[in-house]
Amino acid sequence: MPTPVLIAGAGPTGLTLAIWLKRLGICFRIIDKNSGPGQASRAMVVQARTLEFYRQIGIADAVIQAGIPMDSIHLLRGAREIAHYFFGDIGAQISPYQYVLSLPQDDHERLLVSHLEKLGVQIEWNTRLESFEDLGDSVRARLSHEKAPGAAVAETAEFSFLCGCDGARSVTRQSLGIGFPGGTYEHIFYVADVAMDRPDFERRVNVSISGRTICLVFPVRSSGMFRLIGIVPHNIASRDNLTFEDVREGIRQQIGGEVTTVNWFSTYHIHHRVAETFRKGRAFLAGDAGHIHSPAGGQGMNTGIGDAVNLAWKLAAVLQGRAAEAILDTYSTERTAFAQVLVNVTDRIFDAVVGRGPGPHLVRSLFIPFIAPVLLRMRRIRRSQFRLVSQVRIRYPHSVSTLSRGRAGAIHGGDRLPWLAESDNFAALSSLDWQLHVAGEPSIELRRLAKARGIALHSFPFDAGASRAGFERDAAYLIRPDGHVAVAASGADSSQIADFLEDWKIVPVDPAR
Repeated sequence: MPTPVLIAGAGPTGLTLAIWLKRLGICFRIIDKNSGPGQASRAMVVQARTLEFYRQIGIADAVIQAGIPMDSIHLLRGAREIAHYFFGDIGAQISPYQYVLSLPQDDHERLLVSHLEKLGVQIEWNTRLESFEDLGDSVRARLSHEKAPGAAVAETAEFSFLCGCDGARSVTRQSLGIGFPGGTYEHIFYVADVAMDRPDFERRVNVSISGRTICLVFPVRSSGMFRLIGIVPHNIASRDNLTFEDVREGIRQQIGGEVTTVNWFSTYHIHHRVAETFRKGRAFLAGDAGHIHSPAGGQGMNTGIGDAVNLAWKLAAVLQGRAAEAILDTYSTERTAFAQVLVNVTDRIFDAVVGRGPGPHLVRSLFIPFIAPVLLRMRRIRRSQFRLVSQVRIRYPHSVSTLSRGRAGAIHGGDRLPWLAESDNFAALSSLDWQLHVAGEPSIELRRLAKARGIALHSFPFDAGASRAGFERDAAYLIRPDGHVAVAASGADSSQIADFLEDWKIVPVDPAR
């Protein structure tokens, strides 16, 4: 019998996929060509939606404790602040996590690895996916285990499915022959881990825009330590072997802080690409293997983690015979569509801020210093921006074969389940299982359906918070294991939910008899 799943790549995407699969009772192997978790990182931001997913698997508190919650964002033009707002003011009633978490990717990875080890899973480090063959009913993979420098042991093994979480140079994607259209930004980016005497920059996101350069400043690890991510000024970008000293004076002028210690510094190019599909046969792409884009908004790593969650419960359901195999097709349609929108949006934002031509010049000289501060005083604008950046606005309204159906109140099938602060309806999502939610009184028909199908039924008060969140009184909402609404059924008729369960052959993990 083949092992159910091979996860190629133990970055945040692969590690999250592994934890979810373990929680769902699926056997797997997870390999990585490196000798251990990363030693440095560019990804810094953990968004609210990711923390919601982590809460479902019981690690949100540990992740938050390891990072620094940033409660506000400050926009600077050069070293002068021109606008700011507090996340708590705008995220209230939207998510349990009303901030942005600063956590370097290397620390993040080590935490996920530690949690996986506590679950009894050992990552196979120094192990490379060399190639694979889709046999129709399984995948035959050829692996290479490096036992010592220059000495490798080959292995051939079979798996039911392959999940390629193996980065931008994905062997999985290349072997499948899946196109990766897009391009490369002309700019050279730098990332640095430094000590700096700017206590006012701590516990907040700092964004400085000056000329055609941008610098993001995040607090890391301990007081006085910061991560700088920015664009190398075009007048020095062509220099060979750039060092921090080449950008030191520009950074000082841009953020008004004097760097006292440089722990490490690196430069790199950024690409913007989305794979043509995230699935081919029994192989899937997730994370950077499927999409890469600009660092605008801190979306990349969080998007990969969202891929992992979306894929994990669908794989588990099919492997355990709890859903029709066609549900796997919805992974690619849902996540590819979101990745394409994300790349397009971040491209437009990035080009508007640092691009050439009269349009970007007007953005930098007029919109950012004068118009943006006015707009950010409007609560509706700030809340909209929080929903966008935190990824709580992600929805799947057009999932293949109508995996998302109906509307009740302001909530559509495919939407993320709105959070009810007063009753904390998210607590039930820790089951990682299908469930029914009702704000108000469940109908007799719905109670019968829930009992007959073994699906947990949760009811919450229909109060001002539920109304504000968009729930319809007494309406039924069928919730997927990832916290998205599958069916929103208005009124007392539950036939739409019954039809959905039958069409997709849905069986809960732990029937609530």
